[in-house]
Amino acid sequence: MRRKIVIIILLVTACILAVPLVAMQFTDEVDWSVGDFIAAGILLAGSGLMIEFVASRSGNTTYKLGVVLGVVTGLFLIWINLAVGIIGSEDNPANLMYTTVILIGIVGTTTSGFQARGMSHALFATAIAQLLVPMIAFIIMRPEVDEGLFKVVVLNTNIAVLFAGSGLLFRRASLA
Repeated sequence: MRRKIVIIILLVTACILAVPLVAMQFTDEVDWSVGDFIAAGILLAGSGLMIEFVASRSGNTTYKLGVVLGVVTGLFLIWINLAVGIIGSEDNPANLMYTTVILIGIVGTTTSGFQARGMSHALFATAIAQLLVPMIAFIIMRPEVDEGLFKVVVLNTNIAVLFAGSGLLFRRASLA
């Protein structure tokens, strides 16, 4: 990985983290702890570094778009789950099942040797896992959901569609 790219990723991460830091000076609506900044910094920088590392494996633009879409969707899933939770609140243990969704994506892509065809399978499996989480939660755990079942299903479906879109991009890249 080139040093210049790493510096750019870290600078972009710092700029993004500056937004809530500045907002905290003017409003009580934003109240981040040191731990929040550390977690967000790790997520943002880690996602940027992961995109750079994996996307550099191929010169194919479709492959690179698949990497960006997959990683950004994973980042969004983790971020929203940590911030407010998807099933009920962020404290609901049912939300821990989303860890499996992320692990399926990571393990699947790494065991594929970052080859486009294998990564397409991994992202399709990730999409299916995303759809299964709320079903399993409601069948087994029967958690209380403040925002209603419909909203949980719609959010999960949209995230699954993004993972599947990444899978389709990798599928297309594998045919090139």
